[in-house]
Amino acid sequence: MPTQLPSDDRIALLQGTLDLLILRTLLFGPCHGQGVARSIQRQSEEVLFVDHGSLYLALQRLEDKKWIRARWGVSENNRRARFYELTPKGRAQLAEKTSQWNRLTEAMARILNAAGAQNEEV
Repeated sequence: MPTQLPSDDRIALLQGTLDLLILRTLLFGPCHGQGVARSIQRQSEEVLFVDHGSLYLALQRLEDKKWIRARWGVSENNRRARFYELTPKGRAQLAEKTSQWNRLTEAMARILNAAGAQNEEV
């Protein structure tokens, strides 16, 4: 089990990034909001922290766009909760956003690696 990072070392998520992570999490099946937040935190080895206010705004935004849908159910601790699931439109967005994210991170890596090489030459 990964060690818990101090809260200062956790990274807050930007809106578009959070949307992408929510869509990716729901690819594996329906989940309630708290479960989505825990999954993102766990899969990032406790580096990414999802603020609950941001999470529920993002879930509402994604539902408004018809990328996810929600239904009421009972959570594993017997509480009433909204379970979110990916729609076909959401799957298409996940593929598109993942491709965009991959292009962005590759470009950033090229720039950062080139900058490091230049700094070493100086």
